[in-house]
Amino acid sequence: MITKRIIPCLDVRAGRVVKGVNFKALGDVASPVELAREYSDGGADELVFYDITASHEDRGIFTDILTEAAKNVFIPLTVGGGISSLDDFDRVLKCGADKVSVNSGAVKNPELIRDAARVYGNQCVVLSVDVKRVGGAFHVFLNGGRIDTGLDALEWIRCGEDGGAGELVINSMDTDGVKGGFDLELLAAVCEVTGLPVIASGGAGSAKDFVTLFRSLPRVDAGLAASIFHFGEISVRELKSVLAENDITVRL
Repeated sequence: MITKRIIPCLDVRAGRVVKGVNFKALGDVASPVELAREYSDGGADELVFYDITASHEDRGIFTDILTEAAKNVFIPLTVGGGISSLDDFDRVLKCGADKVSVNSGAVKNPELIRDAARVYGNQCVVLSVDVKRVGGAFHVFLNGGRIDTGLDALEWIRCGEDGGAGELVINSMDTDGVKGGFDLELLAAVCEVTGLPVIASGGAGSAKDFVTLFRSLPRVDAGLAASIFHFGEISVRELKSVLAENDITVRL
């Protein structure tokens, strides 16, 4: 089995890490720089930073926090939020990011994926998709889950792969923050339509949820979570020990 990655996610608003349920009721957690350092030292394989209000507020992503965090993190760092142009890619990468996550900006301008892949390489372009069930279908949502685009998520994922994205983050709005387990139905559907690495996001509430994820869907490359790490319910190292005990290959 391919080595599975464990990725803490830091949603940042007004300079602080926040977390909510179903993309709502956001509460304060911690300093993003301090938390990033803890995860980097604590065995995380990668980190994801999202400036969760940048697109909604139509502004550029935070750069001061990102620059400071990058100085203290020695694992791959993916950054997203308000990415709508090649200039945004350039600015974020110069601040220390290794990969750039695009969401709303790519839906509004699909050529952004192709242009960024051409300039920076496919490995740099992460397509993040916020997905929610609407009338029995999987829809793409924008601006931190505020806008239903009406786009079929599976079709959009195919387009993103064709355009040159190198990796996918699938954010299930239905399971986000609920801690009832990953959205296996959605993730299985995604794995059927793409050959790209898939990062599962939304719903992790215990180590068992990660075991179930990787056993049920071997095609999923990584599990991303926030609450269970932020609030000390389990550490990354503890989670990896449980996974290893269940014959799931991780970097210890």
